[in-house]
Amino acid sequence: MSRTEDFSKIITESNTFKGDAITLGAAMLDGKTITGAHVKIPLKTMNRHGLIAGATGTGKTKSLQVLAENLSEKGIPVLLMDIKGDLSGLAQPSPGHPKIDERHEKIGLPFNASSFPVEVLTLSEQNGVRLRATVSEFGPVLLSRILDLTETQSGIVAVIFKYCDDNKLPLLDLKDFKKILQYATQEGKDEFTESYGRISTASTGAILRKIIELEQQGADLFFGETSFEVDDLLRVDDNGRGYINIIRLTDIQDKPKLFSTFMLSLLAEIYSTFPEQGDSGRPELVMFIDEAHLIFNEASKALLNQIESIVKLIRSKGVGLYFVTQNPTDVPEEVLGQLGLKVQHALRAFTAKDRKAIKLTAQNYPDSEYYDTTEVLTSLGIGEALVSALDEKGRPTPLAATMMRAPMSRMDVLTDIELAALLSKSKLAKKYNETIDRESAYELLNEKIKKAEAEEAKDKARQEKEALKKAESKRKTTTTRRKSTRMHPVVKVLTSATFIRSVFGILTKVMRK
Repeated sequence: MSRTEDFSKIITESNTFKGDAITLGAAMLDGKTITGAHVKIPLKTMNRHGLIAGATGTGKTKSLQVLAENLSEKGIPVLLMDIKGDLSGLAQPSPGHPKIDERHEKIGLPFNASSFPVEVLTLSEQNGVRLRATVSEFGPVLLSRILDLTETQSGIVAVIFKYCDDNKLPLLDLKDFKKILQYATQEGKDEFTESYGRISTASTGAILRKIIELEQQGADLFFGETSFEVDDLLRVDDNGRGYINIIRLTDIQDKPKLFSTFMLSLLAEIYSTFPEQGDSGRPELVMFIDEAHLIFNEASKALLNQIESIVKLIRSKGVGLYFVTQNPTDVPEEVLGQLGLKVQHALRAFTAKDRKAIKLTAQNYPDSEYYDTTEVLTSLGIGEALVSALDEKGRPTPLAATMMRAPMSRMDVLTDIELAALLSKSKLAKKYNETIDRESAYELLNEKIKKAEAEEAKDKARQEKEALKKAESKRKTTTTRRKSTRMHPVVKVLTSATFIRSVFGILTKVMRK
């Protein structure tokens, strides 16, 4: 048996599974595609997470698109983070091309153009289904980690949440949270000190500055109602195909804080609400996070720890996470070690640093007697990738340089007219795109402050009135006392000793006569 035949047999046997699987393409050896030697991923291990990496222009996005399409066809919903804005074409079928037909002939796989059920979501004011969450849903721990607060500041946030729970003050948006922070050190200072202890104005000022920083990245649009229900990500269409939910993030590349905030809240919500799946044989939801370095580069240590914990735990909920980035080194080692599938497109060695990174990348893949991994990484063409997956028993499949299949949907964006037509049919847009600003902590505290001020004004007026009454009463009492003790001038003269002596003198003279 020749080397090629031997290799083909190994690939075919290692990619034959009992359960359902997704075909990525055909294996390559010495630069030639081996027709029919299909490289597959079993659905059973799709919740073991994965990585799609490679230099710009090598085909990462198309690989993401292929995975999303095939998952949808299998009835598995997908969530995509569309940073570059080039994934909305999933809603339209591919127009086809002779090069696509040539590629699929080499792979030994028929090409069928198809569109897929798509829901367009947004974090900002772009067209799409609005994604929101309330401050209460974050909770004090998660919010403190997002804001990168100190232990003392985190304690204050916990006290704020406790006060709001005790006093039935809903924390819905950031203005609610800012208002209660100000109240704690101003109008409600005595109340807080009595029930929860003294709160430092320096600490609340620091927390407010962190909130303002988050607001400047557009978080005021994200925090509020109607809060998005993660169960709406699990819909399937009438044909049993899973919905591909695309979050438009083209205007968020310069807002990494908001992006990481949203991602962490979404993962935390999914983890807390989805039931345990155990070994179900297929994932419930698969998420693709494009430009993953935006999460990790700007994240604090506390935030990274939270992400790492969720990545380790969330697969038990039947959720697979797939990070898409240029270089595997963009992903922390603790996360990278949890990724079962690796689709590595070409890397370019332009600098000494690049060559070092390629050597490190090669070490992430199983050894192969058929490939010099370091060499293959720099020689792969567009639409070709090194693939290493997990079989149904969780063992790595043999490393295969793979000619990737072409997407069945359009490899381009929707036009404005097509996007508007898609959104007009969206059931979720009708559910979530109405802004609600019901009575919450901000309004209730303002009302409480007004009542307190009005009561204080009444007390002050009553005290002033009572003081006036006391002053008037005192004045009258003093006047009366003075009238009762003062002698009338005539009486005073008549009763004076001088007057009496004069009268007696006159009477004595009269009597002598």
